[in-house]
Amino acid sequence: MTYVAWILITASLVGMSCGMIGVFLVLRRMAMMADAISHTVLLGIVLAFMVTHSLEGVHMLIGAALAGLLTTYLVQWFQSKGVQYDASIGVVFTSLFAIGVILVSTSIGNTHLDIKHTLMGEIAFIPWNTVALPFIGFEVPVATLTLFCVFLLVLGLILAFYKEWKLTAFDPALAASLGLPVVGLHYLFMTLVSLTTVASFDAVGAILVVAMLITPAASAYLWTERLSVMLLLSALFGVVSSIAGYYIAVWLDTSVSGSMAFSTGIVFVISFIFSPTHGVISKWIRPQPVQKTTLSKSTN
Repeated sequence: MTYVAWILITASLVGMSCGMIGVFLVLRRMAMMADAISHTVLLGIVLAFMVTHSLEGVHMLIGAALAGLLTTYLVQWFQSKGVQYDASIGVVFTSLFAIGVILVSTSIGNTHLDIKHTLMGEIAFIPWNTVALPFIGFEVPVATLTLFCVFLLVLGLILAFYKEWKLTAFDPALAASLGLPVVGLHYLFMTLVSLTTVASFDAVGAILVVAMLITPAASAYLWTERLSVMLLLSALFGVVSSIAGYYIAVWLDTSVSGSMAFSTGIVFVISFIFSPTHGVISKWIRPQPVQKTTLSKSTN
């Protein structure tokens, strides 16, 4: 395959994986948790590197997953102690990310793991780091292969726990009364968010991960009220944003990841304006219901 094709495939895998996960984050009203985890996993990556002295391998995914679980646990713990939910996210997010930044600046040294790389990523370098797959007869970029495996994991878990996650997203109290392990399902989902985030780190950076986790799902939410359709639309919007963002970056000669994140915003604005149910235009042309006024009779 060509250089451009690998970039588009890699970005599309990020868009599909993050897009589907983002639907459940939006429905659970946990969009800002995605922002927190996408940054705090830096601490897990750094600690995993300090132990193994390698930036490749499953230990990076394990470190990120543990960091994501730690973030989720601390946020819920602070909330249980009376701290507001958004304030809990702010405290945990900034503190853990700051620890990761300090460790990168002092302990990691001269590796390619740096803050700019973490935040912005560099998807243009993806096709140069490849691994040979004898059974298909050509080399595949390591990041693309990793993201493909993560995409299959995301798709498999969503299909396996579709009914359970759907119920816990809309009515966790009912799910608990039916005997579902709500806490266990929650931490399984947050682990999946962490794995997807760190798998996308090397390719696109934290900024695009946040954009892909939240914006396509928010756009899909405007078009439909069916969860299955929302998942498909969110994945589609992620792919469209990835492809459009690449060609915008080529046209403007700017950051590829930044342009892809910008494209997700364009998709959201289009959805916000033209959605048949929640769009600005549909609300403007839709006849407003006539309000009935009740006349009260006064008695002397």
